[in-house]
Amino acid sequence: MKILSGVNKGVRLLSRKNFVRWLVRAMIIILLGLLVSLLIITGVFLAYSPGKLQPFLDKDGKELKGSISEKVFVNIGGVKQGMFIRGKDIRNPVLLFVHGGPCFSEYFLVDKYPTGLEDDFTVCYWEERGGGLSYSSDVPLESMTLEQLAYDTIEVTNYLRKRFGQDKIYLAAHSGGTIFGIQVAAKAPQLYHAYIGIAQITKPIESEKIAYKYLREQYSGAGNKKMVEKLNQYPVLEDDAYGIMFFKSLVRDQAMHELGVGTMRNMKSIEKDVVLSVMLCKAYTLKEKINLWKSKFSFIKRTELTDQVFASDLTTQVRKLEIPVYFFSGAYDLTVNYDLSKSYLNQLEAPVKGFYTFEDSAHSPNYEEPKKMMDIIRKDVIAGENKLADKE
Repeated sequence: MKILSGVNKGVRLLSRKNFVRWLVRAMIIILLGLLVSLLIITGVFLAYSPGKLQPFLDKDGKELKGSISEKVFVNIGGVKQGMFIRGKDIRNPVLLFVHGGPCFSEYFLVDKYPTGLEDDFTVCYWEERGGGLSYSSDVPLESMTLEQLAYDTIEVTNYLRKRFGQDKIYLAAHSGGTIFGIQVAAKAPQLYHAYIGIAQITKPIESEKIAYKYLREQYSGAGNKKMVEKLNQYPVLEDDAYGIMFFKSLVRDQAMHELGVGTMRNMKSIEKDVVLSVMLCKAYTLKEKINLWKSKFSFIKRTELTDQVFASDLTTQVRKLEIPVYFFSGAYDLTVNYDLSKSYLNQLEAPVKGFYTFEDSAHSPNYEEPKKMMDIIRKDVIAGENKLADKE
């Protein structure tokens, strides 16, 4: 019996050793697999991150004469700031495009959904201080204000005017960029032919309250208890900028995209349509892409921009423009409320003004319905008319 007992113990000990060996091998294989996968993913992202722009080509495949397609860095307001400048003919009018956020670059959307602006303009896609190409940990936190972004806009404008030899340029702003973009147009009208507000912000807190109510109603009606519970965790209250930011960053964007009232009507997945699109945009280096996310999820949250944005009320801050003004709004836009934008333009004084509804768009009509946008720009904006504007 003692012999059998010893044998059994030996077998058990051997089995344990074999199991430990198997477990170690399995762990090594898993770790190696993860390492290989990480290397492959990194390699793919590096391949998609040359950080260079493609030139415009003629019918023979050669670089189009007189065109421009470059990424440049300029000292603006004491900070190194980046911009993409593109156009098929440098003799065309210059258009400065101020992206949203504020300070969240959207050139990845320009790259993925061409608008056609470069056919008629030399377009500067400036990346605002603290964001995208213009991110750096050295950017002073105290400089990240709407007032400074407005000063930067004017300085970029003057850089473009001097470089391309034009007295005036066109100013277009999207979403978060419209908060200070329209204020620049009001402050320095002598620099611009016209102002284009795409998803023009007016009263941010009021817009978020309307969006929150809509989302709760839609998900409650659909019986989506899980999403309703998430929304209930982050209610949008009056003058609660901090709470609104939690709502926006944790729930709101996902909820909006699923309903087709977010960035774009047909954009349903933030991970696939935003995050992956950024990582596959060849205009940025891998480091620049990482900096873009550092800016959005860390740097900007340590500044006063959020509070300043939600304290804004453009209906009282800008009541008159001395240049033509045009608002482009998507009918399905809940990121920036359509009705508030339209109401604001109705009360805004300007020599020429036009409100244009994009029936198949949400928050980004410039990317969703580019042909319609270019038709409006060519026939109304450049001509200083409003013949294609919505009828009252």
